[in-house]
Amino acid sequence: MKNQSIRSHLDWTSVFIFFTLMIMGWLNIYSSSLPIGETSIFDFGQIYGKQMLFILFTIPLIFIILAVDGKFYEKYASIIFAVALILLVGLFFFGKTIAGQRCWYAIGSFTIQPSEFAKAATALALAKYLSDVQVNLKDVHRQAIALLIISLPILLILPQPDPGSALIFTIFIIVLYREGLPGAYLWTAFIGIAAFMLTLILEPVIVIGIAALIIAIVYFRSRIIDRSLILSGVILAVISGFVFSVDYVFENVFKQHHRDRFNILLGKEVDLRGIGYNTNQSEIAIGSGGWFGKGFLEGTQTKGGFVPEQHTDYIFTTVGEEWGFVGSTVVIVLFACLILRVIYLSERQKTKFSRVYGYCVAGILFIHFFVNIAMVLGIFPTIGVPLPFFSYGGSGLWGFTILLFIFLKMDANKVNEW
Repeated sequence: MKNQSIRSHLDWTSVFIFFTLMIMGWLNIYSSSLPIGETSIFDFGQIYGKQMLFILFTIPLIFIILAVDGKFYEKYASIIFAVALILLVGLFFFGKTIAGQRCWYAIGSFTIQPSEFAKAATALALAKYLSDVQVNLKDVHRQAIALLIISLPILLILPQPDPGSALIFTIFIIVLYREGLPGAYLWTAFIGIAAFMLTLILEPVIVIGIAALIIAIVYFRSRIIDRSLILSGVILAVISGFVFSVDYVFENVFKQHHRDRFNILLGKEVDLRGIGYNTNQSEIAIGSGGWFGKGFLEGTQTKGGFVPEQHTDYIFTTVGEEWGFVGSTVVIVLFACLILRVIYLSERQKTKFSRVYGYCVAGILFIHFFVNIAMVLGIFPTIGVPLPFFSYGGSGLWGFTILLFIFLKMDANKVNEW
């Protein structure tokens, strides 16, 4: 009866989109990693063969997640989070370094990346904390604890170094805003990013002048916020100090490859053979696909191996080249439908825990999807963020599967009931 209840209440729309994206992802991995010459589709020594195994292992993983009572994830959220943090700490002692990053545990030839599973663990911990009836995000103390939960995995992932994975956790700030965090935090972050980028393009004096003009307009014209000359002056002083520190941070804190990526993004440098090679080749591949693409297995840029590591972070270039604008639009629409579906399901939850967790799931899927495609199109720096269900890798696929199906389990077995 219990299994019957799960089957009848499981959101099959989300399940259908999940499997559709996963299959489409495998087809693109197959195309981008298929070697020249005859080979079997079941060659598990090839990248596409390994990904097929990863996909097959998701089936029992889904059954395990759905077999566990939904309340288990709420009851043991803190323990799950603690285990995730311990695994991240363990990388500094037992982790395997690949391409300069100490992000994996190696078990023979098999590697696993704990940061992929830490996303679900952090979402559970954040949902657990915010579901406490005493938590009010207007309280600075409560804000600090919530931000600490988000910051702990970031502080452990950044030194690996893995800025792409660390970036993903910042999306939880939006979830906090949804649950009552004052909007001043978001505005501060937005202004800081805008000031940073403008300072890299313009002279600091010009950026400060723009800030002063905006503050003056707000001071004299705004009816929404209280006007304070002292507060306006303090804000301008803080922005000025921040702007004048940008060059120092950019030249002395950022590493050379980070500076190169920002310079290419801003049009200051064009290094088509060096740091900008991947982005340039991905733009060529996607642009060459036209409206309907060159056809499955017919991508010349893909077959020529012009885009390095195309089966991982740059897998969307295969979609653009072989499936064209129409195929790329279908993929984007499917992702949008899945994210919106999760948001819809989150809104109908009756417990704060499941609602907050659902928003965390939607946020993680969105930031992965948005940053990866923006990176491939050259409108975001290359930082190594995989495309969910498409990019090669067992850890990523299983991490997203766990993340999504824990929420679908909550929705299916009436965790949302009073």
